[in-house]
Amino acid sequence: MDQNSSFSAGKADNSSADGDALAGITVIVCASCRDETGSDAHPRAGELLAEDMRRAASDDHIRVRTVECLGNCKRRLSAAILRDGCWSYVFGDLTATSGADLVTGAKLFATSTDGLIPWRGRPDSLKRGLVARIPPLDLLKD
Repeated sequence: MDQNSSFSAGKADNSSADGDALAGITVIVCASCRDETGSDAHPRAGELLAEDMRRAASDDHIRVRTVECLGNCKRRLSAAILRDGCWSYVFGDLTATSGADLVTGAKLFATSTDGLIPWRGRPDSLKRGLVARIPPLDLLKD
């Protein structure tokens, strides 16, 4: 699936330094996600994941945003990694301590030359947890 780079977005420009490339990455974390027990306790596990992501990305230029629901409830804690002009990724089955994995994925994405998150080097949680890969609108033919 993702190992095949034949679905290149073809618009990635990584001529800038890593910091500049990371500025083009946004990670959206579902703040309303519950933990594996389904607890309604606050802070929710999704809020804890967003905090963990912010801590892990504190020295980088990765935008971390939250949303109330990504609609991926069966896969629990969810996040999406976006980059302008490139495919967007949705991940599930994360934990409240998956922030460092999301930062690693964001860094791989920022330095990708084909607009895809490379499979090699991707943390296991982002390999197993892939829910969807969504093309940029300008890649659609119809």
